[in-house]
Amino acid sequence: MVDTSSYKVGIVLSLEDKSKSGGKPLKVCSVNIGGDPICVITNAPNVRQSSRLVVAPIGSTIINDEGEEMEIKKTAVGGVMSEGMFCDSRMLGWGSGSSGIAAQVPDSFEVGSAPPTSKPGAP
Repeated sequence: MVDTSSYKVGIVLSLEDKSKSGGKPLKVCSVNIGGDPICVITNAPNVRQSSRLVVAPIGSTIINDEGEEMEIKKTAVGGVMSEGMFCDSRMLGWGSGSSGIAAQVPDSFEVGSAPPTSKPGAP
């Protein structure tokens, strides 16, 4: 099980669709995780403005699709620098949920706080 202690609850302040014809749909998101907003690039279909999601910021460790630990680094995605990653339920060890679908949390979870340790009810 990966250490999720550096993960944060974030809220999407704005997003811009950077999808290219025939390519993966990419969204450039400005996200508040406490402090200055960060930029997160995603192709998760359920990310929208005002979504409250779990974010793995730079320096966090995630488990990738191959089951290997990977450190989140500032990385160019689609020509834009991404400073974190939205987590899905599997990455959080919640046991249910689809890979690639950003884990949403209810508004009762404060921005910048630690995410819940188990899957909450519908946001």
